[in-house]
Amino acid sequence: MAHPPLASAAVEPTAPAAPAVGSAAEPEGGLRPFPVEPGDLPRHVAIIMDGNRRWARAHGVSDAEGHAAGLEAVRATLRHAVRRGIPVLTLYAFSRENWARSPEEIAALFDLLELAIRDETPELRAQGVRVRLLGRLDELPPETRVAIERALAETQAGDRLQLAVAFNYGGRTEIVDAVRRIVQQGIPAEAIDEATIAGALYTAGLPDPDLVIRTGGEQRLSNFLIWQSAYAEFYSCGILWPDFGPEAFDAALAEYARRTRRFGR
Repeated sequence: MAHPPLASAAVEPTAPAAPAVGSAAEPEGGLRPFPVEPGDLPRHVAIIMDGNRRWARAHGVSDAEGHAAGLEAVRATLRHAVRRGIPVLTLYAFSRENWARSPEEIAALFDLLELAIRDETPELRAQGVRVRLLGRLDELPPETRVAIERALAETQAGDRLQLAVAFNYGGRTEIVDAVRRIVQQGIPAEAIDEATIAGALYTAGLPDPDLVIRTGGEQRLSNFLIWQSAYAEFYSCGILWPDFGPEAFDAALAEYARRTRRFGR
């Protein structure tokens, strides 16, 4: 596959300031009691959404229906992240390795993505969510690329939460693209440091993730934010992604708040 122009990487690098906890429209009855102080919450939560296909098979439905159920979990988690005051949320939606899946499943995934973008963009805009893409946009089908670009443009004023969607993404690919960008800029080898590389990644301008959540019980990063997650807290739960909701999200946040981060010190 030919390499696309590097401009297909992330756009709109400025992350919004953290909103106040509970400042969004709350569910009936308000937020559940939550024993975590706002200052103990992560600024950036990244989620590996694993288990759609296993959920589908356990429920005797198609993989496409499993992915549709996973989209409902995305809606619930995103709304709850806004309510809890998480300023940045990154979701691993489609890896470059996923191209090895069946053509039927890939087609269903892209159809679902385009439908979700069309239906959810007004709600995202109303919630103050700004959408950002991490990945090689130019490798996607034209109609999918147009839908994504429209969502990026229509939500750029969002200032409550920045939603980064890792789609057609790979952590090693991201680093390769960053190195190419640095070379194209003519930066001499002796001038390259960690900040140079971080500024060339898809996530430039975002804080590194404080908490990486993986659903479905697996214990690996699967090529997700491998540079940025060097000091992230990793949290794995056995819940399959379609069953992951606000209570499970709160459990992960509470576990994060209990940990002591030393950053190698």
